[in-house]
Amino acid sequence: MASPTTKDHSHIEIDDINEASQQMTEKDIVEKDMAPLPGSSIHRSSSRPQLDVSGAAIQGNFEEKDPAILLPNQTDDISHLALDIGGSLIKLIYFSRHADRQVDDGRKRKVKERLGVTNGSRRSYPILGGRLHFVKFETSKINECLDFIHSKQLHCGGMDPRCWPSDAPPSENAVIKATGGGAYKFADLFKERLGVSIEKEDEMNCLVSGANFLLKAIRHEAFTHMEGHKEFVQIDQNDLFPYLLVNIGSGVSMIKVDGDGQFQRVSGTNVGGGTYWGLGRLLTKCKSFDELLELSQRGDNSTIDMLVGDIYGGMDYSKIGLSASTIASSFGKTISENKDLEDYKPEDISLSLLRMISYNIGQIAYLNALRFGLKRIFFGGFFIRGHAYTMDTISFAVQFWSKGDAQAMFLRHEGFLGALGAFMSYEKHGLDDLMVHQLVERFPMGAPYIGGNVHGPPLGDLNEKISWMEKFVRKGTEITAPVPMAPPATTGLGGFEVPSSKGVLRSDASKLNVGVLHLVPSLEVFPLLADPKTYEPNTIDLSDHGELEYWFTVLSEHLSDLVDKAVASEGGTDDAKRRGDAFARAFSAHLARLMEEPAAYGKLGLANLLELREECLREFHFFDAYRTIKQRENEASLAVLPDLLMELDSLTEDMRLLTLIEGVLAANIFDWGSRACVDLYHKGTIIEIYRMSRKKMQRPWRVDNFDAFKERMLGSGDRKPQPHKRALLFVDNSGADIVLGMLPLARELLRRGTEVVLVANSLPALNDVTAMELPDIVAEAAKHCDILRGAAEAGGLLVDAMSNIQDGYKENTPSVPLMVVENGCGSPCIDLRQVSSELAAAAKDADLVILEGMGRSLHTNYNAKFKCDALKLAMVKNQRLAAKLVKGNIYDCVCRYEPAS
Repeated sequence: MASPTTKDHSHIEIDDINEASQQMTEKDIVEKDMAPLPGSSIHRSSSRPQLDVSGAAIQGNFEEKDPAILLPNQTDDISHLALDIGGSLIKLIYFSRHADRQVDDGRKRKVKERLGVTNGSRRSYPILGGRLHFVKFETSKINECLDFIHSKQLHCGGMDPRCWPSDAPPSENAVIKATGGGAYKFADLFKERLGVSIEKEDEMNCLVSGANFLLKAIRHEAFTHMEGHKEFVQIDQNDLFPYLLVNIGSGVSMIKVDGDGQFQRVSGTNVGGGTYWGLGRLLTKCKSFDELLELSQRGDNSTIDMLVGDIYGGMDYSKIGLSASTIASSFGKTISENKDLEDYKPEDISLSLLRMISYNIGQIAYLNALRFGLKRIFFGGFFIRGHAYTMDTISFAVQFWSKGDAQAMFLRHEGFLGALGAFMSYEKHGLDDLMVHQLVERFPMGAPYIGGNVHGPPLGDLNEKISWMEKFVRKGTEITAPVPMAPPATTGLGGFEVPSSKGVLRSDASKLNVGVLHLVPSLEVFPLLADPKTYEPNTIDLSDHGELEYWFTVLSEHLSDLVDKAVASEGGTDDAKRRGDAFARAFSAHLARLMEEPAAYGKLGLANLLELREECLREFHFFDAYRTIKQRENEASLAVLPDLLMELDSLTEDMRLLTLIEGVLAANIFDWGSRACVDLYHKGTIIEIYRMSRKKMQRPWRVDNFDAFKERMLGSGDRKPQPHKRALLFVDNSGADIVLGMLPLARELLRRGTEVVLVANSLPALNDVTAMELPDIVAEAAKHCDILRGAAEAGGLLVDAMSNIQDGYKENTPSVPLMVVENGCGSPCIDLRQVSSELAAAAKDADLVILEGMGRSLHTNYNAKFKCDALKLAMVKNQRLAAKLVKGNIYDCVCRYEPAS
């Protein structure tokens, strides 16, 4: 196997390795025993490409221990490919686009019609969901880049290569967009090898276009980095310009950006990444840029650099603000020492060289910012590579010379600005006017532990997928964070002291900090947020190391139980057991990586962490780990629903409303994501636990605004308030939670003339009910209730007449509808900056929001403010959260009512 320090490219891209090892064709999905049970079809994410292993073959020498393999027929619907071919590296971006494969659901169509949601785009041309992929190669190995393009048929728009004659080009007029000097230098090679022409785009224009897109579209793109501390910066699109863009490639360009398409190159320097690599090769004999960076991790520049302390006898020069550890002269100490090059350690030379170049780039950048009165400076280019000491040095230079007035900021997709700009130059691809909430960054499950080529035997059939994946997963036990982070305040003034972290810098470090951008054009900002700009969904601060460690422990302890449920959901087959084991190790590797570098995947919140777990399950083809449990609990709860409805109808109006809220809180105890609640399941049936929970409902609750909610609903004295026009009920768990808790509450609102929209997950998460499951649950409940039946028919949930219900009741059918919409996510939590277009449409006429469950109303959105009335209901099932958020105990109840703000 090639050394990780010399391989930073791949024949099959990192996310394609994992997807290729896990994806099946639609036919295979139906035939395998992992297919959903009857009546519970699962909506599969449309962002997953299908696996085509036909023609898989070993690439290169068959005698190699781990030869690379190619999947020549593995294709996506590729709309565009673009490259930035620099002097050192080739940066490649491609967009895989997938049409919506959802089944045409008559019930969903009716709900969309009622809500006024159309399938057409707001733009004059259609946008399909898809993904932006980021890949890089060394320019000196351009043939491997060409092999990659050919193996995925990117130059053919992702078309199956079997459609083309083996000796014929894909099209006489085929072109791909490219920028950088290599777009000119290698144009003939692309024509010769791939049969395509390169359409050259201006390099500066591409850099600016790419940077503007990222800063507008990606929420956690820009960040600061000082003394080992990484902090993300939220950029206001309306206050983005002007700024200074410093692109550090082989050389350095400094560009003043005044707007979209408005910029000028104001300066630059020939001392850049090429200088570091070139001098580094001469002085250390390193074979690659990444090997040189790795050396710097172990270096001590004080053996080579002359420091202020060397001049002043170990003292600071405090009068002008210089500490003893500040570099006075790079390489200056070698003048007075009678040593040859061989007498100095290569790692010390590498670090000294890195400091010298980084500091000077930072200083020159600040001087140009000062020249034009710019406060913000964005640094990009593959020289940085997410390297902590490089960023610390640049940040120190900017802060020191500006006295804190200017700020150095870095970009997570730092090396792909030019390639992204070239990609943006395609006409009408529909990405140029995207807003931040339409792009979701997700990380391939292999991201923490797989890099380089695909290794292993060729794939003969789909059954080999899992063992192939396990081979790579086992490497996860050996990883360290790709960009080791020094603890805060340990690197001295500007980070010029000896690096304290001894971790290994992986050759694919820069790639590991870049996820795949999933384009989901149906996602929008929830219209009822009082102030979307200040909205922060997460109530748990995972930047607190103790908090992070606690939640990682919770997830780790819950892992074995989750694996058991996932394997059981697939029938407990050997195949499911292998996938379950592989999932456990993969997710554990993610947790280990994030413990070492919490900001590796962007700003980390609990919602992101829980979604990562669900995404990881789906990567290993566990589409609904709790489906069997959910079905069983739904059936048990529906069996006792008629008795509950009769009990409720016998109560007075005041008592019924209180009993309904008590019922929601009591039923919310059923949560398979809570260890305390899992323990309860061993003590009784779901109905027994529900009844026990209801008996213990005693006010006052830990947070108790019920009286205010009651007054809004029922009025006081002779004053009878108007009923709400439309209520959005964000539902939580299957079983008693939805059937015995939220459905009776929805029924009461319908009885009062309020339209009700049940908002549920788009994809499964733990035992949460999904939007695809809800109509069937409502239909079963409607067999026992005229109110629910009439409302469900009015809302389009009951498309076909139910033969076992008499129609004589219809004269009393309410005119208000009961509807179901998906929320756009697949997590126990919800970020209201990213909801489905159907939910956004439903919210426009809503004047009541009810958030139920810990994930949606405590872990996230407890502090959210809305333009309408809001009721947050949950039973606390986590002792730490109880103590921190509501200053209470486990099984305490929260009933938080907030009138429209």
